[in-house]
Formats: sequence, structure tokens, C-alpha cells
Amino acid sequence: MMNKLDNITLIGMPASGKSTVGVLLAKRLGYSFVDVDIIIQEQEGRLLKEIIAEEGQEGFLKVENRINAGLDVHHSVIAPGGSVIYGKEAMEHLKEISIVVYLKLSYEDVKERLGNLVDRGVVLKDGMTLKDLYDERIPYYKKYADITMDETGLDAGETVDQLRAFMEEKFGLTT
Repeated sequence: MMNKLDNITLIGMPASGKSTVGVLLAKRLGYSFVDVDIIIQEQEGRLLKEIIAEEGQEGFLKVENRINAGLDVHHSVIAPGGSVIYGKEAMEHLKEISIVVYLKLSYEDVKERLGNLVDRGVVLKDGMTLKDLYDERIPYYKKYADITMDETGLDAGETVDQLRAFMEEKFGLTT
């Protein structure tokens, strides 16, 4: 039986630092870093934008849910896409195999960090704004998180330091 401390999953909006914080955290813990978007591309043999263009957003979400729900990793920091929270099976699996950390950013910070949405691969439903997407996702992030890490005013290194200290205190995580 796998211990939840075996893995850490970072969830949050696009540009919340899942990859940046994830790589730093993995290095500090001596864990592997798993970018699920890359795994999706490798397993599907297509870029994310090609999957979305060919199968639509719903089709992409099904692929994302299936691949996240089947992850079999150990001693890893996992960074799924921001939309992973729409996949019930994926989130149940990630909560079972890891501590789920919500990297919380204000809407203003997300907007500032994102810049051009298309270049960042953020897909909005017709008529939906980034603010709509933010408001829609926040309750999901809160629902699934074991830990909420507010990144306001912190750089990636400071976020990692605070997160690691909190996990050592709350979960006894030692490195």
C-alpha cells in the first residue's frame, strides 16, 4: 500500500507555478518531477493543442482524466494541467496516491502571469473570460486540496520553502 507522502500533486490555475515550484520542490526533496501534460503528449503521440483541435475540449478532458487516473509514480512531485480538477477519477486517484497542494494565486496575479492565453495553451469555452474560468475552478481546487499554499507576494523559491516547512510540520515529511 502506497503512503500518501510518497507523492505530492500540485494543482492550481495555469501560471500558478505548478511546473516551476514542482521542479524546485522535487529537487529539494530528492523526488522525481512528473509533468502530466508531457506524459499525455507522449502517450497520445500528439501535442495538447492537437488533441484539443481534433477532439474538442471535452475529448481532451477525457484523455486528461484517463491518463491522470492511471498514473503510477513513486517519490514524485506531480504537476497535472489546471483542468485536471474536472476529472473525478483523476482527482480521486491523485488524492489516494499523494498529498494534493493547491497553489493559490489571486485572479490579478494569474492574469498578469498568463499574458497571451493562446500561447499558454489555455482553452476557454465560447464566451468565457479568464475571470469566468478562475471563478469556476476555485471551488474545485479548494475541494480537492489537502493543503492550500497562498503564493501572494512569494517567488517560487519562497513558495517551496514555506510549503516544505508546512509539510514537515503537518505530515512529518523529512528529507
